[in-house]
Amino acid sequence: MSLIFLVGFMGCGKTSWGRKLAAGLDFTFIDLDHKLEAQVGTTVAEYFATHGEEKFRLLESEILKTTDYPENTVVSTGGGLPCFFDNMDWMTSHGQTLYIQLSPKALAHRLENAKTPRPVLQGKKGDDLAEFIEHKLAEREGFYLKATHHVDGMSMSVDGLKEVVGAI
Repeated sequence: MSLIFLVGFMGCGKTSWGRKLAAGLDFTFIDLDHKLEAQVGTTVAEYFATHGEEKFRLLESEILKTTDYPENTVVSTGGGLPCFFDNMDWMTSHGQTLYIQLSPKALAHRLENAKTPRPVLQGKKGDDLAEFIEHKLAEREGFYLKATHHVDGMSMSVDGLKEVVGAI
């Protein structure tokens, strides 16, 4: 079975690139955030706000580890998922992990213009948002860098991703 987990900071493009990569490889695509939402019947933002980060992270980890992944699947993860419990090590031991890297400035631009609410941003904008991203990315990058592959989120393509994961 071939599993490819996409990791990286929120807004780096895990879901969009995951769909494109899965289509390019003729793989199944699973978005773990969407799986969580289907299971709890509410959005990630609402669940996070209602139940808190600790319960959210426990449920997110449980969904990661108990999902019955079809053969040949690309999986988009939540931005914080690799940073809790043994999730990053679990993903790396069960498939390939691909870290989509973007600068804090590029992430801030994307997130400021995003239409989907992000629970941990809580309305931050401008310099506050950029500062938050820089700080949070510094906390998380050690986990992301454990990924099997690292790609530049500003210059990647489907063919480039396929080459990175050994599909070409």
